[in-house]
Amino acid sequence: MSSIDHFNLWSFDLNLLVAFDALMREHSVTRAATRLKIKQSAMSHNLSTLRMLLDDELFIRVGQVMKPTPRALALALPIARLLEQAQHAITTREAFHPEQEARTFSIGFSSELEVLLMPSLTAQVQSYAPGIKLLARPAQPEEVHRMLDDGVIDLAIGCFGDGAERHRRKLLFEQSLTCCFNPKLLDLTVPISQSAYLAQRHALVSQNASIRGCLEYAMRTANVEVDVVMAAPEFLTVLSTVMSTPVITTLPTRIANCYGP
Repeated sequence: MSSIDHFNLWSFDLNLLVAFDALMREHSVTRAATRLKIKQSAMSHNLSTLRMLLDDELFIRVGQVMKPTPRALALALPIARLLEQAQHAITTREAFHPEQEARTFSIGFSSELEVLLMPSLTAQVQSYAPGIKLLARPAQPEEVHRMLDDGVIDLAIGCFGDGAERHRRKLLFEQSLTCCFNPKLLDLTVPISQSAYLAQRHALVSQNASIRGCLEYAMRTANVEVDVVMAAPEFLTVLSTVMSTPVITTLPTRIANCYGP
């Protein structure tokens, strides 16, 4: 069982230990403030707080220097070691050797990218890290950041919002859109004109419980309306509908190239 008194530690500003260590090293409020890149008044406030919490003067001015009291001298080494251990724990990362790893990575995907990326990603990982297993998890935009914070997934791949500062992001590629329809059911000239596009009935992918789905923002930005007669969360459902019904759909080009009619 842990002997850490979390309640008391929570109420104690651990930054004060950093201030204490700086004072021990500099023997000067001014130089300690410079070391920590804070104002002298802030360092003086830290010292006053430490004196109150520890019930000791800690540092007494003698001439131009601040001499530590016996209590401060007794605390100096334990606090210095504690800060060194904390710094080591925070900044040190174990080397990652994928060829030696044996673990499962959970990846949150938007549905279209799971279909596109999981096969090639699995092949590449198995070629140089055979002990690593990949678990694909469905990830909706409104849930993905909570899933990352809760450790449900290790990373997310898809078109998601910015999230918090702690959520690191990297652009993988930019996506264009392509229209798909069954030429046996719709007599349209390619490329499709804007007027012809707007005149059609549409089937769309929607992963946000909206009938306009992924086109809602684009339609609002362009100030146009389309007649959406069907929406579903899965691309293959929408494509199957397009194959059997005189409707048009708008999909990411990579999906259209792989599965489009």
